[in-house]
Amino acid sequence: MYMSVFRIRFINSLQYRAVTLGAIITRLAWGVMEILAYSMLYRTGGAIFPMEFSQTVSYIWMQQAFFGLFLVVFLDGEIYSSIGSGSIAYELVRPMDLYGRWFCQSAANRVVFTVLNCLPVLLVAFIVPEPYRMSLSLGVERFFLFLLSSVLALMVVVAFAMLMYISLFYLLSQRGIKIIVSALTIFLSGGIIPLPFFPEPVLTIVQILPFAAMQNMPLLIYSGNIAGANAFKGIIFQLFWFGMLFLIGQLTMRRALKKVVVQGG
Repeated sequence: MYMSVFRIRFINSLQYRAVTLGAIITRLAWGVMEILAYSMLYRTGGAIFPMEFSQTVSYIWMQQAFFGLFLVVFLDGEIYSSIGSGSIAYELVRPMDLYGRWFCQSAANRVVFTVLNCLPVLLVAFIVPEPYRMSLSLGVERFFLFLLSSVLALMVVVAFAMLMYISLFYLLSQRGIKIIVSALTIFLSGGIIPLPFFPEPVLTIVQILPFAAMQNMPLLIYSGNIAGANAFKGIIFQLFWFGMLFLIGQLTMRRALKKVVVQGG
């Protein structure tokens, strides 16, 4: 049942090709600008940075390719609208768990965007000249860990997004919470700068928060900044936070639905 919801949302999202084309151009331009900016920093800073330049380049290209997969605030306007307009009443009479339905719908929106967006970006990333080319020098084990970590990161992102949706049952407007969550999650998950670049006292705290289990983990695994036993610890860390967020989301959803009042007729 939930896989059917995922498939329907996936097919529905394939219709927005113009949006996808615009996103591809944006991601390519943004990736080039970021890499050029870091290139200038590495020329002056040299060995003081916590990541090699090739690792940072791979991190940025993969971040642009999988941009939509790791965003907490994404193309979920239908969910926001159903809460604000009262059409959630129709959702509640469906013979399926509302949390599961929204979870699958939200995940599908991110996956279809990523599927259409990542291939052109990766193609450019592999053909640009050195040293701006993304590295392919990773073994089978690291590639498998990257894929596993990416799936877990998506699950953590959607589970966190579910808490944002649930909070809208108690708020009059979605705008404020979306702005706060977007800024907080992008910055603390490594969306602005990779987490290893954070100052040590700040990094110590950020590394134990759920944001570090989002895009930070798969991107660091792919770039080679995290490997071996540390990569397996990162996978366990992601599993822990997904379990916690999923459990909290289920409990808060049940509590919120007990007090839902839909006005109108």
